[in-house]
Amino acid sequence: MKCWYVINTKPKKEGQVERLFQAAGFEVYNPKIQQDNRTSPFFPGYAFLRFEHPDQYRLVKYTRGVKQVVGNPEGPISIPDNTIAQIKTREINGFVELDKYGEEPAMGDEIEIMEGPMKGLKGVFTKEMTQRDRVLILLSYVAYQGQLIIEKKKIKKVL
Repeated sequence: MKCWYVINTKPKKEGQVERLFQAAGFEVYNPKIQQDNRTSPFFPGYAFLRFEHPDQYRLVKYTRGVKQVVGNPEGPISIPDNTIAQIKTREINGFVELDKYGEEPAMGDEIEIMEGPMKGLKGVFTKEMTQRDRVLILLSYVAYQGQLIIEKKKIKKVL
């Protein structure tokens, strides 16, 4: 019976290992994350592979770019299907997205800017705009009150 296993790859070889296993007809999952317009593996040096143990173990273990199949002295340890499914539910457009700063703010919530040149400023969440997940916030800073359009991922709700 086929099960999911974690494979440890050689440094920066996750993509090569993924392509080799896909070409050989294996089901492989190498989650990716996008930060600062750069794509990288969500688990650097690791990937998930579905195969039959012990029948396909040697083939997997000796594939170019694979360091080892993660396990213990008794052999590789399988990963439950729901673990892979849970990671996949966090994907948006093929990339794993995390709730970076906790709960998403709603209209009227007080927020704080967490990244960029305006880091530390607080304001009120005014409305969500669709273009590239941007939001409009009303800043109140000393005697100045203004509006700012900023990426949603750069703010957090103040509790």
